[in-house]
Amino acid sequence: MTYRNVVSAVVRALASEVINSSGGCSFEPRVQAARVPGAISGSAERLLDDALVRRIMRETLTPLQYAALAGQYSTDGPSKHAGVNLLIRSVESPAPVRFVECACWTWAYPKKDGKDGKRSIAVLPAGWYQMDNWCDEPANIKTQERWRREIHKTLKAIVDGALAVLQERLEQVGALAEAA
Repeated sequence: MTYRNVVSAVVRALASEVINSSGGCSFEPRVQAARVPGAISGSAERLLDDALVRRIMRETLTPLQYAALAGQYSTDGPSKHAGVNLLIRSVESPAPVRFVECACWTWAYPKKDGKDGKRSIAVLPAGWYQMDNWCDEPANIKTQERWRREIHKTLKAIVDGALAVLQERLEQVGALAEAA
């Protein structure tokens, strides 16, 4: 299977962690004998390709890069939480620890459109998006915005670096579609 771009490969690979395509209890890919004898096709083939991309991600990326991609793109709650927790411990900032934690969580769960983000279940409670709640000691709003901006910039740089490394590797194995 070829993916349109590296982001779609990452999203599908991370989502494949939680996809349960079993119609029964077999862990072997189901062979669809009606098509080509012995060939894996359809959704089982896509799931296998996604698992291979996830393996390439684990082998190619550093744990921090993998955590950043999981924090940004994963739909699996525990994987996303583990990724964000690793990022929180690795981000360096002059901001208080609680501020760094909140900035990382709001980066991973950006506020969605709609009344209190109710159009999506993947949002934090409204109070999480108010920077005044992010630190106990008073800090100038400009200082808070600068801290948040620098933390988000750091996290974006980690994601961009991971995507660049992964794109190069996926192009080597022919998993990405050729650019038109």
